[in-house]
Amino acid sequence: MPGTERVAAPPDGGAFVPRTTVMEPADLQRAAWRMAHEILERNRGTGGLVVIGLQKGGVWVAERLAGIVAEVAGEPVPCGTLDVTLYRDDIGLRPVLAEAATEIPVDLEGRTVVLVDDVLYTGRTVRAALNALADHGRARAVQLAVVVDRGHRELPIRPDYVGKNLPTRRHELVAVNEGGVVIGDMAP
Repeated sequence: MPGTERVAAPPDGGAFVPRTTVMEPADLQRAAWRMAHEILERNRGTGGLVVIGLQKGGVWVAERLAGIVAEVAGEPVPCGTLDVTLYRDDIGLRPVLAEAATEIPVDLEGRTVVLVDDVLYTGRTVRAALNALADHGRARAVQLAVVVDRGHRELPIRPDYVGKNLPTRRHELVAVNEGGVVIGDMAP
């Protein structure tokens, strides 16, 4: 299922089996509007702001947030994408498949970057994103926006903007897409 957080599939493969819907599309829309307003309030407008979605799950969320911020502020906000595949610390534990291209539309020097992802879990993807981002310039500040914070952090990373805090068990998976947020399991 697109938008399902990255996990190591069982050796024989596996499939995401949805179990519980926790957010409907209308809930996602409200959360996006709230987060966009929080971004504008914290940054006192859009000056020097750039929104960057992590491939693949965070890209559509970043585009939506950037669109809402632009609509509310009345001015466009640059929006880009970042692929962190080659910056991950589990590169030897699972196959390396480049997700998609990195496209950052502006120079990051002196800008405030809002990194956007669908699910925050251990924090390792965000750590990889910070390393990848550094290769594209020295941002003034980096903030983190996620649709779902499911806990279980392995690194000291905390989001600045959260759509929903969703306590989960370690074996559960969370799928986020425009159709909502679903908790499920991996089945063989």
